[in-house]
Amino acid sequence: MTDPATPTRPSLVISTEAELRALIGEPAPLTCAKVSNRLNEMTRLFVERSPFVCVATSDHAGNCDLSPRGDPAGFVRILDDRRLLMPERPGNRLADSLRNLLANPHIGLLFVVPGATDTFRVNGRATITTDPELLAPCTVEGKTPLLGILVDIDEAYTQCSKALLRSHLWDPGRFVDPGSMPTGGQVHRAIQGEAFDAEAHDQERAERYRRRVGFY
Repeated sequence: MTDPATPTRPSLVISTEAELRALIGEPAPLTCAKVSNRLNEMTRLFVERSPFVCVATSDHAGNCDLSPRGDPAGFVRILDDRRLLMPERPGNRLADSLRNLLANPHIGLLFVVPGATDTFRVNGRATITTDPELLAPCTVEGKTPLLGILVDIDEAYTQCSKALLRSHLWDPGRFVDPGSMPTGGQVHRAIQGEAFDAEAHDQERAERYRRRVGFY
């Protein structure tokens, strides 16, 4: 039986940029002109006002990871127009992003500002720092992060609004009832089997979150 995920007609697979461009065309000159290698007084606002950033990394073999980061708005510090510092808060200790950066320093960031439909993209090279002077201003609730990700900017540019407008991301009328989504415990049970106590898992996690255990 043919795997449904496997293309059955190679002639319909795009395999070169020339084929791609023949289909979608070239970017407009104004689109290319917005790409910079540094922040400016306008694009700094996206960094300063964003409480949520998506972080893209990959390992030496090109295996990709995308991870969310969230904190009070402006948590990614602007050191200068070419450098950013993102504090690393406690997580699940899988450390996918950090392990990838040890193997491959290239990083992509997407800054999201609630209510704004434009987003802001940064591509660059990252190093992991434990410098106490750099990390001290990142202290929240009395906790200073152990690590931070220093990003040297190679590309910085705004992303147009189409994706957020098409998705109606900020439209409250389209918000999903959280109760209709699976909980962490239910996902674990689907993987580990019916013997897994999903309710106990969810209650314990909710209590940890209520006490903000591991937040900072």
